[in-house]
Amino acid sequence: MSVRIFAFFLVVGVGIASWVLTCVAWRADDVIAGVVPLDPRAFERLTLVTAGTGGAYENPNRLGPALVVALGERLAVVDAGRGVAEALRASKIPAVQPHTIYLTALLPENTTGIDDLLLAGWLGGRAQPLRLVGPAGTRSLAELLQASHAPAIQAQAAALGLPLGGARLEAIEVAEPWSESFGELRVRALPLDGGPLAGLAWRFESGGRSIVVAPLGWGHEQLADFARGAQLLVQEAAFVPTPELAAQLGLGVDPERLRRESALHTSIEAAGELAQRAGVETLVLVRLRPPPVYDLQITSLVDDRFAGHIVVADDGDEITP
Repeated sequence: MSVRIFAFFLVVGVGIASWVLTCVAWRADDVIAGVVPLDPRAFERLTLVTAGTGGAYENPNRLGPALVVALGERLAVVDAGRGVAEALRASKIPAVQPHTIYLTALLPENTTGIDDLLLAGWLGGRAQPLRLVGPAGTRSLAELLQASHAPAIQAQAAALGLPLGGARLEAIEVAEPWSESFGELRVRALPLDGGPLAGLAWRFESGGRSIVVAPLGWGHEQLADFARGAQLLVQEAAFVPTPELAAQLGLGVDPERLRRESALHTSIEAAGELAQRAGVETLVLVRLRPPPVYDLQITSLVDDRFAGHIVVADDGDEITP
């Protein structure tokens, strides 16, 4: 073999080895990033982090509903769906940092991650109870969740020397207009009528800027007034075909199920109309059903009805009003 050919294969071998080592290093970085403790995050301005943008149905590309509203180092989570602890880590937020979960409704997609966030934060060092604020039934839900995990919590607390207070939920029920403040951040809630169960819209305000979160399919007239003049409105957007269209497309779906679905969710068109009536600056869309391949599939329908800015949110987006 000539020296030239030998040198060629040597260079190729070194290149392959370098590529393999680089891939190993990237993989190691990913693994380490998934387990090392995270420092608390601080936000200079009122910020919305769309940690989880999925809905009731499984979706490998979107985790369950989990929206973070943050100012300074105070973080709250609105709804806690499946994978909430992973959603927070992907957003570089430690599970120990949120102090409160605000629930929009006791739908399963909003609540399946409550114990996940409670226990992940406790193992991460939280010593105080996690506040859970929601509609009627929130207190019973908290009691049942804690009772189901009580033996394991007691065992872990004894084995690891952890404070039991950090594994406790402090439940508050809201049945009428309600508010609280944390420094410069004010939080307001409005019960929404007309749905199959109690629902709440949440408004977060600081320094003349505001974020309204209410991804529910009912109470739109109340919500339009409540969200008046907000910078951000977070809503769901669902495409539920009419029974006639479903029949034309051969979907084979029970027409009564479609009627019930349309009454439970906000349609894409209704989301735009609601944002326009409220006069908000930006409409942030989450819980999209079906998930769009391209944002244009949604925005082209919404912008016929809404003159403001439209954001089709992905997991981990950060939006400042």
